[in-house]
Amino acid sequence: MSVPRQTSAAHPLDNPVRSSLTGPHAHFAERRGRVLRYRPEVTPWLALPDEPDARDWADVAALAGPGASVTLTALREPPPAGWEIVFHAEGVQLVDDSVAAAPDEEAVPLGPADVPDMLKLVERTRPGPFTPHTVELGTYLGIRRSGVLVAMAGERMHPPGWTEISGVCTDDSVRGQGLASRLVRAVAHGIRERGETPFLHAASANTGAVRLYESLGFGLRRRTTFLSALVPAAPDPRDVRTADQGASSLEQVER
Repeated sequence: MSVPRQTSAAHPLDNPVRSSLTGPHAHFAERRGRVLRYRPEVTPWLALPDEPDARDWADVAALAGPGASVTLTALREPPPAGWEIVFHAEGVQLVDDSVAAAPDEEAVPLGPADVPDMLKLVERTRPGPFTPHTVELGTYLGIRRSGVLVAMAGERMHPPGWTEISGVCTDDSVRGQGLASRLVRAVAHGIRERGETPFLHAASANTGAVRLYESLGFGLRRRTTFLSALVPAAPDPRDVRTADQGASSLEQVER
């Protein structure tokens, strides 16, 4: 009997995308070999095993398709030769240390009917990857002023026992009013109510956001990277799978 190539991360947050897609978010996952990704219409994140080899990268290429962009975090080694890196940023992973989590009476739940307004806010503020179906990942809360959505925050990755706070954004018209802080505390409250621990990611260069999260009671757990790369246009000759094997290994997990 062959030994499975998959290895386990030492901690669910060491490889949070993979932990999510093999755990509470398995119903969002698509798989080829050891490679998993969120359904692209939900969020672009893709997960490699902790120590990927040439076959894993070939599976990424087959899963995403020639010329496609793949978005990764917690990557220990750069992509192989031939993969064009189009975005790379150093980041931090912060976890709830002493957050004063609390509900907010002005924050309202956001759902599918609110997606057009959420996308408009995202377009104005650029908080990171957000699609029309990202709201399906978890609870989103927003604050409206005169009917206009001016601030929101919600949940994204979901490793076992943990939930990431993401999509935190505030319109320029209401900056300085503490709305982001209030929403982060409110989302954290909901996560704790489920018996889970909030965490989040931020770009190291976004010092304002990092200072805000630290002031709210989040502490640094580890440094990480965020990377987007383009799949080579030509198939990787190191992909040892046959066409039939490749087709049978491409599957959606609990979709």
